Parts: sequence; C-alpha cells; structure tokens
Amino acid sequence: MLKSKSIHETIEDNDSYRILIDNECSANKFEKSEINLWMKDITPSKELSSLFKNNLKWDEFEKKYLKELEDKKKIINELKIITQFNKKVTLLYVTGNKNHNIAVILLKLLKKPSKQVRSGIFRIHG
Repeated sequence: MLKSKSIHETIEDNDSYRILIDNECSANKFEKSEINLWMKDITPSKELSSLFKNNLKWDEFEKKYLKELEDKKKIINELKIITQFNKKVTLLYVTGNKNHNIAVILLKLLKKPSKQVRSGIFRIHG
C-alpha cells in the first residue's frame, strides 16, 4: 500500500515505512518524525520549487517536475524497489497541501504499470 501525508500529521501504525521526499525539512523535524529514509535527491530543482511557491499553476508544475524526474531514473527505481519490498510505504511531504505536493505526483508515477520490453530470440539458419 502506497500513500502520502504531510510530515506534520500524526504518525499511524499503518504508515509503516516512512520516506521523506522533501528537501525543505530541518534536522529537528527529521528526528521527531520517525523517518526510515530521507530521499532529498528526488525533490524538484530549486528553480522549480521556487516557481511552485510563487503560484505556478499545478498542472504546469506537475508537467515540469515529471520532466525533471526523467533524469532521476536511478532514484525512481530505488523508490520502486523499496515499495516492492515494503507492504506499506508512506511518502512524507513538507511543502504543499493534501492535493498539491510532490508526493501526489510520485504516487501517480509509482502506481503506473512499468513498461515491459519484450525481447525475442531469433534463430538464424545459415
């Protein structure tokens, strides 16, 4: 089960493996929030984060962040592996609200079926 919540929300038993996916969290909040992993490198660029804070339209932010994530395939794969090995994963965000935060975008991305590449074995006769 994958879900998201604000780092400020109460910790629940079904949060299980908690991943902070925001780089705007102080070490103080980090310790108090019982974080299993802090993935700072999955966050949007400083420029994009700044645009978001300055009222960039959500659809535009989402499009630009997904574009940035194309260059972070290794981190996305790490996150996918974590979600496969942990039955319950909670993505924690600091910036945004319940419907508009980077966890929402990452959840959509993680819930998409992976593209499967089919390869064929061809026999060449001489």
